[in-house]
Amino acid sequence: MAPMTSSAPLSWSGFAAAEPVFADTVRRRFQLYKHHVLATLRADGSPRITGLEADFRFGELLLGMMPDSRKALDLRRDARFALHANPGPDAEMNDGDVRVSGRAVEVTDPEFLARFVKDATPPEPFHLFRAELTEAVRIGLDGDFLVVQSWRPGQPLRTARRK
Repeated sequence: MAPMTSSAPLSWSGFAAAEPVFADTVRRRFQLYKHHVLATLRADGSPRITGLEADFRFGELLLGMMPDSRKALDLRRDARFALHANPGPDAEMNDGDVRVSGRAVEVTDPEFLARFVKDATPPEPFHLFRAELTEAVRIGLDGDFLVVQSWRPGQPLRTARRK
């Protein structure tokens, strides 16, 4: 097994440049449903999970939140997150099970925020975070095999098949 390399988190566009087909698969899976599950860390280090809408816009994965929501305050204190795609209405998950994790960086640039408001028309006021990815994972079935695809910055896409 090759040694793990440490690499800085990548923006969505960086992920898409590194692994375009896999990034497209992950994005399309998120776009099947509006609401997903966000995991953040509370001040005491315990996990918090809440619903969230993921927005793919301007080459970024953007996470919008109500002002001073617990999840926004969690991310301001500790930027680590995981975002799990809505599994859908049944147990089939024909498009696989997808999640990404990394760091959420609050967007404060007035020009970017104005562009976002003009393009997305979110309810205001809001917090907006840009995802910097440290991992993307898709788990699906191929016949009798469980297929796990995982990507980390600076590493090639890995695929494992398990029976």
